Amino acid sequence: MAGRIPETVRERALKLREAIDHYRYLYHVEDKEEISAAALDSLKHELATLEEHYPELITPDSPTQRVAGKPLPQFRRVRHAVEQWSFNDIFSEEELIAFDGRVKKGAGASVTYTCELKIDGLKIVFTYEKGILTTAATRGDGVIGEDVTHNIRTIESVPLRLTRSIDCVVEGEVWLGKKALVALNKEREKNGEPAFANPRNAAAGSIRQLDPKIAASRKLDTFIYDVAQANERLPQTQAEELEYLSALGFKVNKHARHVESVADVLAYWGEWKAKREREDYLIDGIVIKVDERTYQETLGYTGKAPRFAAAFKFPAEQVTTIVEDIAFQVGRTGVVTPVAHLIPVNVAGVIVSRATLHNEDQIKRLDVRIGDTVIIQRAGDVIPEVVSVVKELRPKNAKPFRWPTRIDECGGSGTIERVPGMAAWRCVDKNSFVQQSRTLGHFAGKSALDIEGLGKERVTFLLEQGLISDFGDIFTLTEGDLEPLEGFGELSAKKLVVSIKKSSRVPLERLLVGLSIPQVGEETARDLATHFGTLEKLEGSSEEELMGIDGVGEIVARSVSVWFRDAENKKHLRELLKHLTVVRGEKKKTGALFGKTLVVTGTLPTLSRTDAEALIRKHGGSVASSVSSKTSYVLAGENPGSKYDRAKELGVPMLSEKDFQALI
Repeated sequence: MAGRIPETVRERALKLREAIDHYRYLYHVEDKEEISAAALDSLKHELATLEEHYPELITPDSPTQRVAGKPLPQFRRVRHAVEQWSFNDIFSEEELIAFDGRVKKGAGASVTYTCELKIDGLKIVFTYEKGILTTAATRGDGVIGEDVTHNIRTIESVPLRLTRSIDCVVEGEVWLGKKALVALNKEREKNGEPAFANPRNAAAGSIRQLDPKIAASRKLDTFIYDVAQANERLPQTQAEELEYLSALGFKVNKHARHVESVADVLAYWGEWKAKREREDYLIDGIVIKVDERTYQETLGYTGKAPRFAAAFKFPAEQVTTIVEDIAFQVGRTGVVTPVAHLIPVNVAGVIVSRATLHNEDQIKRLDVRIGDTVIIQRAGDVIPEVVSVVKELRPKNAKPFRWPTRIDECGGSGTIERVPGMAAWRCVDKNSFVQQSRTLGHFAGKSALDIEGLGKERVTFLLEQGLISDFGDIFTLTEGDLEPLEGFGELSAKKLVVSIKKSSRVPLERLLVGLSIPQVGEETARDLATHFGTLEKLEGSSEEELMGIDGVGEIVARSVSVWFRDAENKKHLRELLKHLTVVRGEKKKTGALFGKTLVVTGTLPTLSRTDAEALIRKHGGSVASSVSSKTSYVLAGENPGSKYDRAKELGVPMLSEKDFQALI
């Protein structure tokens, strides 16, 4: 059997083991995070999948076969009275259904489950004798942990004496709140110390202090979730066990739920996936446990995990995958963007096969090569991007990427040039078919003239037929031009012509968006329209005047000034204006959000990002793309990403969609 394993698979498994061991040691023993916990999970999942397909690859020392971590040398070693396990991870509905099938087959009966939140903290094992806390130890390697009793005693939620004089071993999570982390990191930065990457690392670092005064100062907390051993009869279900722990005086998370089916488990998972950010502690998934103790004992354990329980992780915002190719995309302003073509992977609940590499400088900084294993991230509806390379997994024949001198899609000779003072490259020929198609598609799109029935595919088709080549050509189309074309009939041709005519009356800010002026997005276009009121005044403005507008910096001012001075642009604009009525830019209105700047991040329950931003502007507010000390509020939905973290760090008030609706 062993000889049937492809050599590439065998090498990949070996490299994965080495990389996982390296990062797991840093994460669990040194409390250092070189890659995110989500990216590490992604590597582990890939290795587990390989070992599932090729069981001969499994070795006793594989990271999939043991619990992570080993004791630090400065702490007393403690042998656990009950061996500690870790949960197998589930990442999809299909894997959940498979787990349920294995459970029912192993139990020989239908079962129910208790669902609990999976708190991202540090697992601690507590030993009580006659109701008195005697030892608190880290999980370590599952057999031997570190004695951290002196620090655990400083945590207010840990009972030093139970409500009954019993002997027991219980397990739980020590965690640090998000607000406490912000305060702690500010203090560390003030003292010239490195900031903690996340609350889990901060909790671990606090517990692994030799001086208990440090742990006492850090506002640690706990949730206890399991009784491993006791000298009295234990409850017969997991739900009752949580009540039992609470009665003994332990802090138990109040959000656990007993459910009857896989559908109920999925509903609980979906509910907490949407609202996990509301809690002060980090939640990275849910834990599913067979509720009935009898069936738990029947199912038992594998070499490293219980068969009766699993951790159902939330979609990771960071995962690992492999770069199959690096291609280039020509944008509507002619800027050339490198794009990594990837082995498809699920990130933040969406299957992704492409990720932006931004520009040449980013490729050089990351040293991304075809064949590399990379960490990609996606937060909210942000375009996925490559964050870093897992160089331990690099193939031997991977060559440094060479930036091209020409791109076919640029048209003509395909030559590209670097934009002065910027990291971007652009096509020298500004009239390539691809660039025309994207420019005109954007012009007709929702954020600009919003011409109903003239989507990007139809724009490309009309370009191919030679019916349009510039903005103004769109407004010269007649029913007779369109009717003979494939995909058009008398009615559809008439509807499009009517729609085009309707769109000929356009607010100044939408026209500015549609012209594809480099550096001018919706917010900048609105600022320019509000300040100048008319296109004529904007055209006649100087760079100095442009820079005087709030929100317009030197780069934007130069870009706008250069665009309006360009003879070719002037010619196209004059032709276009023959067909348009440009509505004067409105002065800023007063409203509930007047003078406020908001950032929208994540996926909101009912509002799209475009709708939310439109409401902000309607009520007098401004929309920014990044969080700063000047941000008034952050409107946050599901999977908010780094903007949420930045807002927490700066103390910017957070709004849910419900809060936002109440405010306006």
